[in-house]
Formats: sequence, structure tokens, C-alpha cells
Amino acid sequence: MFYWWDPTYLLFIAPAVLLALWAQFRVQSAYAAAGQVPAPLSGAAAARHILDSAGLTGVAIDIVPGHLTDHYDPRDRVLRLSEEVFHGRSLAAVGIAAHEAGHALQHAWTYAPLVVRNLAVPIASFGSNASILMLIFGAILNRPWLFLAGIIAFSGVVVFQIVNLPVEFNASARAKAQLAQLGIVGPDEMRYVNAVLNAAALTYVAATLQAILTLLYYLMRFRGMGRNRD
Repeated sequence: MFYWWDPTYLLFIAPAVLLALWAQFRVQSAYAAAGQVPAPLSGAAAARHILDSAGLTGVAIDIVPGHLTDHYDPRDRVLRLSEEVFHGRSLAAVGIAAHEAGHALQHAWTYAPLVVRNLAVPIASFGSNASILMLIFGAILNRPWLFLAGIIAFSGVVVFQIVNLPVEFNASARAKAQLAQLGIVGPDEMRYVNAVLNAAALTYVAATLQAILTLLYYLMRFRGMGRNRD
């Protein structure tokens, strides 16, 4: 039986799991409430207005399948919005689209944490996949050095999550500022946008907390392996 089924591990990550569940509830409820409030523009039109106002006319906006699958692709310089956000004329759609436009603004203005995050993506991707094998075989074969290599690989995931937090917070801050400055969302309606984006931010906090707690758990297990060999 590996550590992911260990009750101690479940206790370790329990705070992050509870926060993630709360964040998902907040996202769904905030999105549903803001989705009932009409906006003067669709999500795509609001994002286009923000991009064009910043001189980013070369950034395209496409539709991507799925629910809340919206993201900015820095490689192709494209905003990929889910169909409901792309076509939606609600404060929920506008807020999410503006958040993704905020990432495009970060990219255009070389926002330092975004640069670091983009550099960390391949490291985190490798660490996420390689660490699992290293940790499993390190535990099964009782090879502390292999288990430690898995911990080091997984640390790349933790670093990515930590660096990602200011990137997401800043994108939301830019979105709110642009929506207000361009008159897309009035002061009375901004609370709906705030609720959606603040709830979404909680999901990133939960993911970061879970990664940190998981790393601490692995370190505890590594110390235990060292004692068992003495």
C-alpha cells in the first residue's frame, strides 16, 4: 500500500482538501449568481476591448470546448474562451474573459512572475510525472536516494504552484481595473465580478497548499526511511 492511501497522508492534506471543496462551492455559487446579471458586452467582446485598448490587436480570441476551460496561450498569443464565456453576456462571462485578458497584458508587459511561471512549466510537468515513479519505486525497493530524487522532482511542482499565485492574483487585479476604467462594468456590478474572481483565486490557494502539505508528508516519510535503515 503506497502513501496516498495512508491515513496520515489524508490527515496531512485534509486542510487543503477542505479549502478546495469550499473554493469549488464558492466558484459555482458566485458564477451562478453573476451569470444572472446581464453585461453590456459578451465575454469575447469585453476581452477584445481590453486587448485593443492596450494595443494588443495581434492577440486572437478563440473558442475552446468545455466548462470553465478558459485560459491564455502565451505560445500562440491566443485567448481561449469556453463557449459560454465567449458568447455569454453576463458579468460572470465578462469577469472570466477579462481575467484571461489580464494574462495577455502580463505577457505583453513582461510581468516577471509570469516569465518565471512559464519557465517553470516544463520543470513542473516533468516533476509531476517523474516524481510518482521515483517515489513509488523508492518506497517499494526501500531506496532512500531514489525516494529523495522523487521529492526533489516534486519540489518543481510546489515551486510552480507558489509562483503561480501572484500571477493569478495580478491577472484578476488587472481585469478589475480594466473593466472599471473602460466602463464595461459599473461600480454597483463590480461586486459580482469580485465574487467570481476571488472564489477562483481560492482554488489556486488550495492547490498550492495541497502541494506544500504533500511535500512535507514526503519529507516526513523520507526521514522515517532513514531511521529504519539505522
